[in-house]
Amino acid sequence: MSPLLRRTKKNSAERMVTLIGKPGCHLCDDAREVVRQVCAEVGASWEEKDINEDEELHRAYWEQIPVVLVDGEQHTFWKVDAGRLRRALGA
Repeated sequence: MSPLLRRTKKNSAERMVTLIGKPGCHLCDDAREVVRQVCAEVGASWEEKDINEDEELHRAYWEQIPVVLVDGEQHTFWKVDAGRLRRALGA
Protein backbone atom coordinates (compact mmCIF):
# COMPACT_ATOMS: atom_id res chain seq x y z
CA MET A 1 0.00 0.00 0.00
CA SER A 2 1.24 3.47 -0.82
CA PRO A 3 2.44 5.45 2.23
CA LEU A 4 0.18 8.28 1.06
CA LEU A 5 -2.88 6.05 1.35
CA ARG A 6 -1.89 4.49 4.66
CA ARG A 7 -3.53 6.28 7.57
CA THR A 8 -1.25 6.60 10.55
CA LYS A 9 -2.84 6.31 13.95
CA LYS A 10 -2.36 9.41 16.06
CA ASN A 11 -1.56 9.10 19.72
CA SER A 12 -3.74 10.95 22.20
CA ALA A 13 -1.32 13.87 22.54
CA GLU A 14 -1.68 14.59 18.81
CA ARG A 15 -5.48 14.74 18.91
CA MET A 16 -7.60 17.91 18.98
CA VAL A 17 -11.07 17.99 20.48
CA THR A 18 -13.31 20.95 19.67
CA LEU A 19 -16.39 21.73 21.73
CA ILE A 20 -18.93 23.91 19.93
CA GLY A 21 -21.50 25.50 22.19
CA LYS A 22 -22.80 28.79 23.52
CA PRO A 23 -22.94 30.65 26.82
CA GLY A 24 -25.88 29.84 29.07
CA CYS A 25 -26.35 26.32 27.68
CA HIS A 26 -26.50 23.76 30.51
CA LEU A 27 -25.79 20.87 28.12
CA CYS A 28 -22.70 22.78 26.95
CA ASP A 29 -21.58 23.15 30.56
CA ASP A 30 -21.95 19.39 31.08
CA ALA A 31 -20.12 18.62 27.83
CA ARG A 32 -17.28 21.03 28.71
CA GLU A 33 -16.64 19.19 31.96
CA VAL A 34 -16.53 15.78 30.25
CA VAL A 35 -14.26 17.06 27.45
CA ARG A 36 -11.96 18.82 29.93
CA GLN A 37 -11.67 15.75 32.13
CA VAL A 38 -11.12 13.20 29.33
CA CYS A 39 -8.60 15.38 27.50
CA ALA A 40 -6.66 15.92 30.74
CA GLU A 41 -6.62 12.15 31.37
CA VAL A 42 -5.38 11.18 27.90
CA GLY A 43 -3.22 14.21 27.13
CA ALA A 44 -5.27 15.47 24.18
CA SER A 45 -5.67 19.15 23.39
CA TRP A 46 -9.05 20.80 23.33
CA GLU A 47 -10.62 24.10 22.41
CA GLU A 48 -14.03 25.66 22.70
CA LYS A 49 -15.84 27.67 20.04
CA ASP A 50 -18.90 29.85 20.58
CA ILE A 51 -21.51 29.14 17.94
CA ASN A 52 -22.75 32.73 18.23
CA GLU A 53 -19.39 34.07 17.05
CA ASP A 54 -19.04 32.00 13.87
CA GLU A 55 -21.72 32.11 11.17
CA GLU A 56 -20.51 28.92 9.48
CA LEU A 57 -20.60 26.94 12.74
CA HIS A 58 -24.04 28.41 13.50
CA ARG A 59 -25.41 27.27 10.14
CA ALA A 60 -23.92 23.80 10.47
CA TYR A 61 -24.65 22.98 14.11
CA TRP A 62 -27.24 25.32 15.67
CA GLU A 63 -29.77 22.50 16.26
CA GLN A 64 -27.19 20.11 17.72
CA ILE A 65 -25.18 22.02 20.34
CA PRO A 66 -23.17 21.09 22.15
CA VAL A 67 -21.22 19.43 19.35
CA VAL A 68 -17.89 17.69 19.81
CA LEU A 69 -15.42 17.33 16.96
CA VAL A 70 -12.35 15.10 17.10
CA ASP A 71 -9.66 16.23 14.69
CA GLY A 72 -12.23 18.30 12.83
CA GLU A 73 -14.78 15.50 12.34
CA GLN A 74 -18.06 15.35 14.21
CA HIS A 75 -17.87 12.88 17.07
CA THR A 76 -21.13 13.52 18.93
CA PHE A 77 -23.73 16.10 19.91
CA TRP A 78 -26.05 16.93 22.82
CA LYS A 79 -24.55 14.52 25.36
CA VAL A 80 -20.90 13.53 25.56
CA ASP A 81 -20.12 10.00 26.69
CA ALA A 82 -16.70 9.98 28.42
CA GLY A 83 -15.94 6.35 27.54
CA ARG A 84 -16.78 6.84 23.88
CA LEU A 85 -14.64 9.98 23.72
CA ARG A 86 -11.71 8.14 25.37
CA ARG A 87 -11.98 5.38 22.77
CA ALA A 88 -12.11 7.91 19.93
CA LEU A 89 -8.92 9.44 21.29
CA GLY A 90 -7.22 6.06 21.37
CA ALA A 91 -7.13 5.70 25.13
